[in-house]
Amino acid sequence: MNTEEKTPLGRRILREVLSWFWVLVAFLLIHGTLMQARVIPSGSMERTLMVGDHLLVSRFGYDAGVPFTGWHLRLWREPRRQQVVIFRAPIPGSPDYVKRLIGLPGDRLEIRDGAAWINGRRLAEPYLDAPMDPREHFGPVTVPAQSYFVMGDNRANSYDSRYWGFVPRASLVGTPLVIYMSIDAPDDAWQPGQIRERVYAYANALLHPRRVRWNRLFETF
Repeated sequence: MNTEEKTPLGRRILREVLSWFWVLVAFLLIHGTLMQARVIPSGSMERTLMVGDHLLVSRFGYDAGVPFTGWHLRLWREPRRQQVVIFRAPIPGSPDYVKRLIGLPGDRLEIRDGAAWINGRRLAEPYLDAPMDPREHFGPVTVPAQSYFVMGDNRANSYDSRYWGFVPRASLVGTPLVIYMSIDAPDDAWQPGQIRERVYAYANALLHPRRVRWNRLFETF
């Protein structure tokens, strides 16, 4: 008779429950404080991020929270200028936004002829998806304390701080680490709640590997 058979049933059940308990604790710790996965649903960050890019996001040092709840705790790290950041959307009920941080607290920011100027100096932005619009003017504004000014790299197709204002520091979730998958599929597949379309996109990628943007896999930030 082996040892497993000698162990009382109640103790085996307790051991199994404890095993799954620690798996749950590990999931909550990783998902709530270290790392999360995200899918890009819109073209506001093209070419840096494409619709259908799947990201691993680092929350380490920026934000801690309890998964599936609204509870969050701000941590110690501060983002850098021109860093891509993920933050809770300014519109309640919307998924998190991904934008590039342009203005830091205390900065005097202005857009002249489509170009961003910070404290009187033009900001070099080699990542932009298209030439700047010479008709665009904004500001000047001063970024408040504990706040940030963000914009998308695809400026003509980005709903960002130019329209809804500053991002509070407490809304920051983290920064992208790596693209682990990128699938060319209809934009609707990556919208919240579109389960059937998303399953179809994954199945289509399995059957037709050319739908995977292989050259984008494992790009880091």
